[in-house]
Amino acid sequence: MLDTATRIHRKHILSIQSAVSKVCVHEPEKALPPPPPASSQAALEHGTIQTVPIGYIRSCFSVKNGTPRQPTVCGPSRAELRLKQSVFNNPDHALLGLEQYSHVWVIFLFHKNGHLSYKAKVKPPRLNGQKVGVYSTRSPHRPNALGLTLAKLDKIHGDTLHLSDIDMIEGTPVLDVKPYIPEYDSPCTRMSIDCRSCPSSADQSDSTSLSPNQPTEALLNVKESGVKSVADTPNVDGCQFPNSLTMPGDTLAMLEEVKAYLSQSDFNQGSGDRKRRASDLQGAEQDQRPCYREESYSTIAGWIRAPPVASLEVRFTPHAERQLAEFLPTEQSGPPESDRPRFKFLHSSQEATAAIRGVLSADPRSVYRRTRCKDKLFFFTLDSADITCWFGQGFVEVLQVRPVQHPIDSTYKM
Repeated sequence: MLDTATRIHRKHILSIQSAVSKVCVHEPEKALPPPPPASSQAALEHGTIQTVPIGYIRSCFSVKNGTPRQPTVCGPSRAELRLKQSVFNNPDHALLGLEQYSHVWVIFLFHKNGHLSYKAKVKPPRLNGQKVGVYSTRSPHRPNALGLTLAKLDKIHGDTLHLSDIDMIEGTPVLDVKPYIPEYDSPCTRMSIDCRSCPSSADQSDSTSLSPNQPTEALLNVKESGVKSVADTPNVDGCQFPNSLTMPGDTLAMLEEVKAYLSQSDFNQGSGDRKRRASDLQGAEQDQRPCYREESYSTIAGWIRAPPVASLEVRFTPHAERQLAEFLPTEQSGPPESDRPRFKFLHSSQEATAAIRGVLSADPRSVYRRTRCKDKLFFFTLDSADITCWFGQGFVEVLQVRPVQHPIDSTYKM
Protein backbone atom coordinates (compact mmCIF):
# COMPACT_ATOMS: atom_id res chain seq x y z
CA MET A 1 0.00 0.00 0.00
CA LEU A 2 2.83 2.40 0.82
CA ASP A 3 4.59 1.67 -2.47
CA THR A 4 1.37 2.29 -4.40
CA ALA A 5 0.73 5.54 -2.58
CA THR A 6 4.31 6.65 -3.26
CA ARG A 7 3.98 6.00 -6.99
CA ILE A 8 0.66 7.88 -7.16
CA HIS A 9 2.19 10.78 -5.28
CA ARG A 10 5.12 10.93 -7.71
CA LYS A 11 2.73 11.00 -10.67
CA HIS A 12 0.80 13.89 -9.13
CA ILE A 13 4.01 15.83 -8.53
CA LEU A 14 5.14 15.28 -12.13
CA SER A 15 1.79 16.46 -13.48
CA ILE A 16 1.89 19.58 -11.31
CA GLN A 17 5.45 20.36 -12.41
CA SER A 18 4.45 19.94 -16.04
CA ALA A 19 1.48 22.31 -15.63
CA VAL A 20 3.58 24.92 -13.83
CA SER A 21 6.28 24.79 -16.52
CA LYS A 22 3.68 25.44 -19.25
CA VAL A 23 2.29 28.45 -17.38
CA CYS A 24 5.74 29.91 -16.85
CA VAL A 25 6.44 29.77 -20.60
CA HIS A 26 3.58 32.16 -21.46
CA GLU A 27 3.92 34.56 -18.51
CA PRO A 28 6.57 37.29 -18.40
CA GLU A 29 9.37 36.86 -15.97
CA LYS A 30 8.82 38.51 -12.61
CA ALA A 31 11.39 39.81 -10.25
CA LEU A 32 12.24 37.11 -7.74
CA PRO A 33 12.51 38.01 -4.05
CA PRO A 34 16.04 38.43 -2.76
CA PRO A 35 17.53 35.23 -1.42
CA PRO A 36 17.91 34.91 2.34
CA PRO A 37 21.26 35.78 3.88
CA ALA A 38 23.81 33.14 3.08
CA SER A 39 25.93 33.57 6.22
CA SER A 40 25.75 30.82 8.82
CA GLN A 41 25.15 33.35 11.59
CA ALA A 42 22.09 34.78 9.82
CA ALA A 43 20.80 31.29 9.11
CA LEU A 44 21.21 30.38 12.77
CA GLU A 45 19.29 33.46 13.85
CA HIS A 46 16.43 32.38 11.57
CA GLY A 47 16.43 28.88 13.09
CA THR A 48 18.00 27.23 10.05
CA ILE A 49 20.91 24.93 10.87
CA GLN A 50 22.82 22.23 9.03
CA THR A 51 23.60 19.37 11.36
CA VAL A 52 26.76 17.32 10.89
CA PRO A 53 27.03 13.98 12.71
CA ILE A 54 29.99 13.83 15.05
CA GLY A 55 30.00 10.04 14.75
CA TYR A 56 27.93 6.92 14.23
CA ILE A 57 26.81 4.35 16.76
CA ARG A 58 28.07 0.77 16.69
CA SER A 59 25.38 -1.07 18.64
CA CYS A 60 24.47 -4.56 19.74
CA PHE A 61 21.09 -3.88 18.08
CA SER A 62 21.42 -4.05 14.30
CA VAL A 63 17.76 -3.53 13.32
CA LYS A 64 14.75 -1.66 14.70
CA ASN A 65 12.85 -4.81 15.54
CA GLY A 66 13.48 -5.71 19.18
CA THR A 67 15.45 -2.56 20.00
CA PRO A 68 14.40 -1.22 23.46
CA ARG A 69 12.19 1.85 23.37
CA GLN A 70 13.92 3.27 26.45
CA PRO A 71 17.52 2.85 27.67
CA THR A 72 16.45 1.53 31.10
CA VAL A 73 14.65 -1.46 29.57
CA CYS A 74 17.84 -3.40 28.81
CA GLY A 75 20.77 -2.60 31.10
CA PRO A 76 23.39 -4.87 29.47
CA SER A 77 22.84 -3.27 26.04
CA ARG A 78 26.14 -1.86 24.80
CA ALA A 79 27.37 0.42 22.05
CA GLU A 80 30.41 2.38 20.91
CA LEU A 81 30.66 5.88 19.52
CA ARG A 82 33.78 6.94 17.65
CA LEU A 83 34.17 10.63 16.84
CA LYS A 84 34.85 11.58 13.23
CA GLN A 85 38.15 13.19 12.37
CA SER A 86 36.36 15.45 9.90
CA VAL A 87 34.76 17.24 12.87
CA PHE A 88 37.89 17.48 15.04
CA ASN A 89 41.48 17.06 13.94
CA ASN A 90 42.16 15.47 17.32
CA PRO A 91 38.90 13.82 18.41
CA ASP A 92 40.40 12.51 21.64
CA HIS A 93 41.05 16.11 22.74
CA ALA A 94 37.30 16.80 22.62
CA LEU A 95 36.72 13.99 25.13
CA LEU A 96 39.26 15.24 27.67
CA GLY A 97 37.59 15.38 31.09
CA LEU A 98 34.48 13.44 30.07
CA GLU A 99 35.80 10.36 31.86
CA GLN A 100 34.92 12.06 35.16
CA TYR A 101 31.21 11.52 34.47
CA SER A 102 29.28 8.27 34.81
CA HIS A 103 26.45 9.12 32.36
CA VAL A 104 26.12 11.20 29.20
CA TRP A 105 23.25 12.61 27.17
CA VAL A 106 23.37 11.42 23.56
CA ILE A 107 21.48 13.50 20.98
CA PHE A 108 20.90 11.57 17.77
CA LEU A 109 18.73 11.23 14.67
CA PHE A 110 16.01 8.64 14.09
CA HIS A 111 17.48 7.75 10.71
CA LYS A 112 15.23 4.69 10.20
CA ASN A 113 11.89 6.48 10.34
CA GLY A 114 10.93 5.19 6.88
CA HIS A 115 8.55 7.56 5.09
CA LEU A 116 9.17 10.29 7.73
CA SER A 117 5.48 10.93 8.36
CA TYR A 118 4.28 12.34 11.66
CA LYS A 119 0.97 13.22 13.26
CA ALA A 120 -0.18 15.43 16.12
CA LYS A 121 -1.49 12.37 17.98
CA VAL A 122 0.31 9.05 18.24
CA LYS A 123 -0.37 5.61 19.71
CA PRO A 124 2.47 4.66 22.07
CA PRO A 125 2.87 0.86 22.35
CA ARG A 126 2.90 1.28 26.13
CA LEU A 127 -0.67 2.64 25.93
CA ASN A 128 -1.76 -0.31 23.74
CA GLY A 129 -3.53 1.76 21.07
CA GLN A 130 -4.75 4.83 22.99
CA LYS A 131 -3.92 8.21 21.45
CA VAL A 132 -2.02 11.07 23.09
CA GLY A 133 -0.20 14.12 21.79
CA VAL A 134 3.15 13.45 20.18
CA TYR A 135 4.93 15.89 22.49
CA SER A 136 3.73 13.99 25.56
CA THR A 137 5.59 10.89 24.35
CA ARG A 138 9.05 9.77 23.27
CA SER A 139 7.79 8.71 19.84
CA PRO A 140 10.45 8.81 17.09
CA HIS A 141 7.85 10.06 14.57
CA ARG A 142 7.98 13.82 15.16
CA PRO A 143 8.48 16.94 12.99
CA ASN A 144 12.19 16.96 13.81
CA ALA A 145 13.39 13.37 14.15
CA LEU A 146 15.69 14.03 17.11
CA GLY A 147 16.34 11.43 19.78
CA LEU A 148 17.68 11.82 23.32
CA THR A 149 19.21 9.02 25.40
CA LEU A 150 20.81 9.02 28.83
CA ALA A 151 23.55 6.41 28.44
CA LYS A 152 26.01 5.01 30.94
CA LEU A 153 29.62 5.85 30.11
CA ASP A 154 31.66 2.73 30.78
CA LYS A 155 35.02 4.02 29.55
CA ILE A 156 36.77 6.19 26.98
CA HIS A 157 39.50 4.74 24.80
CA GLY A 158 41.15 7.32 22.58
CA ASP A 159 38.45 8.82 20.39
CA THR A 160 35.83 6.17 21.22
CA LEU A 161 33.14 6.20 23.90
CA HIS A 162 32.04 2.83 25.27
CA LEU A 163 28.40 3.05 26.35
CA SER A 164 25.79 0.83 27.99
CA ASP A 165 22.08 1.19 28.84
CA ILE A 166 21.35 2.33 25.29
CA ASP A 167 18.36 2.20 22.94
CA MET A 168 20.06 3.09 19.64
CA ILE A 169 20.57 0.83 16.65
CA GLU A 170 23.62 0.24 14.47
CA GLY A 171 24.56 3.24 12.32
CA THR A 172 22.62 5.86 14.31
CA PRO A 173 24.00 9.36 13.51
CA VAL A 174 24.96 11.19 16.71
CA LEU A 175 24.74 14.97 16.74
CA ASP A 176 26.06 15.79 20.20
CA VAL A 177 27.19 14.37 23.54
CA LYS A 178 26.75 16.21 26.84
CA PRO A 179 27.65 15.13 30.39
CA TYR A 180 24.81 14.27 32.77
CA ILE A 181 25.00 16.52 35.84
CA PRO A 182 22.44 15.66 38.55
CA GLU A 183 22.64 19.14 40.07
CA TYR A 184 21.32 20.53 36.77
CA ASP A 185 19.33 17.67 35.27
CA SER A 186 17.63 15.91 38.22
CA PRO A 187 14.62 17.64 39.84
CA CYS A 188 15.18 15.72 43.09
CA THR A 189 18.76 16.96 43.33
CA ARG A 190 17.66 20.48 42.46
CA MET A 191 15.16 20.28 45.32
CA SER A 192 17.84 19.45 47.88
CA ILE A 193 20.12 22.21 46.56
CA ASP A 194 17.32 24.78 46.65
CA CYS A 195 16.55 23.78 50.24
CA ARG A 196 20.17 24.26 51.28
CA SER A 197 20.18 27.72 49.72
CA CYS A 198 17.05 28.81 51.63
CA PRO A 199 17.58 31.54 54.26
CA SER A 200 18.73 29.90 57.46
CA SER A 201 17.39 30.62 60.89
CA ALA A 202 20.97 31.10 62.10
CA ASP A 203 20.48 34.87 61.97
CA GLN A 204 17.89 34.67 64.75
CA SER A 205 19.47 34.71 68.17
CA ASP A 206 16.58 32.82 69.82
CA SER A 207 16.59 29.85 67.43
CA THR A 208 18.76 26.81 66.82
CA SER A 209 20.33 26.37 63.38
CA LEU A 210 20.56 22.80 62.06
CA SER A 211 22.58 21.57 59.13
CA PRO A 212 20.61 19.53 56.57
CA ASN A 213 23.66 17.37 56.03
CA GLN A 214 23.76 16.28 59.69
CA PRO A 215 20.18 15.54 60.71
CA THR A 216 20.99 12.70 63.07
CA GLU A 217 23.65 14.60 64.99
CA ALA A 218 21.08 17.33 65.47
CA LEU A 219 18.60 14.82 66.87
CA LEU A 220 21.19 13.53 69.28
CA ASN A 221 21.85 17.06 70.48
CA VAL A 222 18.20 17.87 71.14
CA LYS A 223 18.51 16.87 74.76
CA GLU A 224 21.77 18.74 75.23
CA SER A 225 20.82 21.93 73.35
CA GLY A 226 18.18 23.05 75.81
CA VAL A 227 15.19 22.63 73.49
CA LYS A 228 12.37 21.87 75.91
CA SER A 229 9.45 21.42 73.53
CA VAL A 230 8.69 20.96 69.88
CA ALA A 231 7.48 24.51 69.72
CA ASP A 232 11.04 25.65 70.42
CA THR A 233 12.38 24.01 67.27
CA PRO A 234 13.28 26.38 64.41
CA ASN A 235 11.01 26.86 61.44
CA VAL A 236 12.31 28.16 58.10
CA ASP A 237 9.56 29.60 55.93
CA GLY A 238 9.33 28.18 52.44
CA CYS A 239 12.02 25.57 52.98
CA GLN A 240 11.16 22.34 54.74
CA PHE A 241 14.07 19.95 54.99
CA PRO A 242 13.14 16.29 55.06
CA ASN A 243 16.44 15.64 56.92
CA SER A 244 16.21 18.37 59.54
CA LEU A 245 14.01 19.29 62.49
CA THR A 246 12.10 21.98 60.58
CA MET A 247 9.07 19.87 59.72
CA PRO A 248 5.37 20.65 59.97
CA GLY A 249 2.35 18.73 61.18
CA ASP A 250 2.54 15.04 61.95
CA THR A 251 6.32 14.91 61.77
CA LEU A 252 6.63 17.01 64.95
CA ALA A 253 4.77 14.36 66.90
CA MET A 254 7.24 11.81 65.64
CA LEU A 255 10.09 14.02 66.83
CA GLU A 256 8.59 14.10 70.31
CA GLU A 257 8.76 10.30 70.32
CA VAL A 258 12.38 10.44 69.16
CA LYS A 259 13.22 12.90 71.97
CA ALA A 260 11.54 10.61 74.50
CA TYR A 261 13.62 7.73 73.20
CA LEU A 262 16.79 9.80 73.42
CA SER A 263 16.03 10.83 76.98
CA GLN A 264 15.93 7.14 77.97
CA SER A 265 19.17 6.28 76.15
CA ASP A 266 22.61 6.24 77.69
CA PHE A 267 24.67 9.02 76.12
CA ASN A 268 27.79 7.95 77.99
CA GLN A 269 28.52 5.06 75.63
CA GLY A 270 31.32 5.12 73.08
CA SER A 271 31.20 7.08 69.85
CA GLY A 272 30.76 3.86 67.88
CA ASP A 273 27.55 2.98 69.69
CA ARG A 274 26.25 6.52 69.27
CA LYS A 275 26.87 6.52 65.53
CA ARG A 276 25.17 3.14 65.19
CA ARG A 277 22.15 4.31 67.16
CA ALA A 278 22.07 7.52 65.13
CA SER A 279 22.03 5.54 61.90
CA ASP A 280 19.12 3.44 63.19
CA LEU A 281 17.22 6.57 64.19
CA GLN A 282 17.82 8.17 60.84
CA GLY A 283 16.55 5.08 59.00
CA ALA A 284 13.43 4.94 61.18
CA GLU A 285 12.85 8.63 60.64
CA GLN A 286 13.08 8.30 56.85
CA ASP A 287 10.71 5.32 56.82
CA GLN A 288 8.00 7.23 58.71
CA ARG A 289 8.42 10.63 57.08
CA PRO A 290 6.05 11.44 54.19
CA CYS A 291 7.81 12.45 50.98
CA TYR A 292 5.70 15.53 50.42
CA ARG A 293 8.33 17.72 48.79
CA GLU A 294 9.57 15.45 46.00
CA GLU A 295 6.14 14.41 44.72
CA SER A 296 4.97 18.02 44.49
CA TYR A 297 8.11 19.07 42.66
CA SER A 298 8.29 16.41 39.93
CA THR A 299 5.33 14.56 38.39
CA ILE A 300 4.85 12.37 35.33
CA ALA A 301 1.92 10.89 33.44
CA GLY A 302 0.28 7.99 35.25
CA TRP A 303 0.48 5.62 32.27
CA ILE A 304 4.28 5.79 32.39
CA ARG A 305 4.40 3.98 35.76
CA ALA A 306 1.19 1.96 35.36
CA PRO A 307 0.76 1.25 31.63
CA PRO A 308 -2.12 -0.84 30.24
CA VAL A 309 0.52 -3.26 28.92
CA ALA A 310 1.74 -5.51 31.72
CA SER A 311 5.28 -6.86 32.00
CA LEU A 312 5.70 -10.33 30.56
CA GLU A 313 7.29 -13.40 32.07
CA VAL A 314 10.26 -14.50 29.94
CA ARG A 315 10.95 -18.21 29.52
CA PHE A 316 13.71 -20.10 27.71
CA THR A 317 13.38 -23.53 26.19
CA PRO A 318 16.21 -25.97 27.07
CA HIS A 319 17.29 -25.87 23.44
CA ALA A 320 17.57 -22.06 23.52
CA GLU A 321 19.55 -22.17 26.78
CA ARG A 322 22.06 -24.61 25.27
CA GLN A 323 22.41 -22.46 22.15
CA LEU A 324 22.96 -19.33 24.24
CA ALA A 325 25.63 -21.05 26.33
CA GLU A 326 27.61 -21.77 23.15
CA PHE A 327 28.35 -18.06 22.61
CA LEU A 328 31.76 -16.85 23.76
CA PRO A 329 32.05 -13.45 25.48
CA THR A 330 33.60 -10.50 23.74
CA GLU A 331 36.66 -10.52 26.03
CA GLN A 332 37.54 -14.20 26.08
CA SER A 333 41.18 -14.97 26.83
CA GLY A 334 43.01 -17.61 24.88
CA PRO A 335 42.97 -18.55 21.20
CA PRO A 336 39.69 -17.88 19.36
CA GLU A 337 37.52 -20.88 18.60
CA SER A 338 36.18 -20.77 15.07
CA ASP A 339 33.44 -23.35 15.65
CA ARG A 340 31.71 -21.32 18.39
CA PRO A 341 29.96 -17.97 17.91
CA ARG A 342 31.25 -14.92 19.76
CA PHE A 343 29.55 -11.82 21.11
CA LYS A 344 30.84 -8.43 20.00
CA PHE A 345 29.50 -6.34 22.90
CA LEU A 346 28.12 -8.62 25.62
CA HIS A 347 30.54 -9.94 28.21
CA SER A 348 28.93 -13.30 28.99
CA SER A 349 25.99 -15.57 28.21
CA GLN A 350 24.48 -14.56 31.58
CA GLU A 351 24.58 -10.92 30.50
CA ALA A 352 22.97 -11.88 27.19
CA THR A 353 20.21 -13.70 29.09
CA ALA A 354 19.56 -10.58 31.19
CA ALA A 355 19.48 -8.44 28.06
CA ILE A 356 16.99 -10.75 26.33
CA ARG A 357 14.80 -10.76 29.43
CA GLY A 358 14.87 -6.97 29.57
CA VAL A 359 13.89 -6.60 25.92
CA LEU A 360 11.08 -9.16 25.94
CA SER A 361 9.59 -8.40 29.36
CA ALA A 362 8.73 -4.89 28.10
CA ASP A 363 6.90 -6.43 25.09
CA PRO A 364 8.74 -4.91 22.09
CA ARG A 365 5.89 -5.70 19.68
CA SER A 366 3.92 -2.90 18.04
CA VAL A 367 0.19 -2.53 18.65
CA TYR A 368 -0.45 -4.05 15.19
CA ARG A 369 1.61 -7.13 16.01
CA ARG A 370 -0.12 -7.57 19.36
CA THR A 371 -3.60 -7.49 17.82
CA ARG A 372 -3.26 -8.79 14.25
CA CYS A 373 -0.15 -10.98 14.41
CA LYS A 374 -0.24 -12.33 17.94
CA ASP A 375 -0.02 -15.93 16.68
CA LYS A 376 3.12 -15.22 14.63
CA LEU A 377 6.72 -15.81 15.66
CA PHE A 378 8.75 -12.78 16.69
CA PHE A 379 12.35 -12.26 15.61
CA PHE A 380 14.96 -9.76 16.73
CA THR A 381 18.74 -9.43 16.78
CA LEU A 382 20.87 -8.82 19.86
CA ASP A 383 24.60 -8.36 19.32
CA SER A 384 25.61 -11.32 17.10
CA ALA A 385 22.61 -13.50 17.98
CA ASP A 386 19.29 -13.95 16.17
CA ILE A 387 16.51 -14.67 18.69
CA THR A 388 13.26 -16.43 17.80
CA CYS A 389 10.37 -16.37 20.28
CA TRP A 390 6.60 -16.55 20.54
CA PHE A 391 4.15 -14.70 22.82
CA GLY A 392 1.51 -16.36 24.95
CA GLN A 393 -0.97 -15.03 27.50
CA GLY A 394 1.20 -13.06 29.92
CA PHE A 395 4.48 -14.67 28.93
CA VAL A 396 6.98 -14.95 26.10
CA GLU A 397 9.14 -17.98 25.35
CA VAL A 398 12.51 -17.93 23.60
CA LEU A 399 12.63 -20.84 21.15
CA GLN A 400 16.11 -20.59 19.69
CA VAL A 401 19.22 -18.40 19.68
CA ARG A 402 21.35 -18.66 16.55
CA PRO A 403 24.38 -16.72 15.29
CA VAL A 404 23.55 -14.02 12.77
CA GLN A 405 24.18 -14.99 9.17
CA HIS A 406 25.69 -11.59 8.37
CA PRO A 407 27.69 -10.27 11.36
CA ILE A 408 27.61 -6.58 12.16
CA ASP A 409 30.19 -4.67 10.15
CA SER A 410 33.06 -3.70 12.40
CA THR A 411 34.00 -0.63 10.37
CA TYR A 412 32.82 2.83 11.28
CA LYS A 413 30.83 5.05 8.98
CA MET A 414 32.83 8.18 8.29
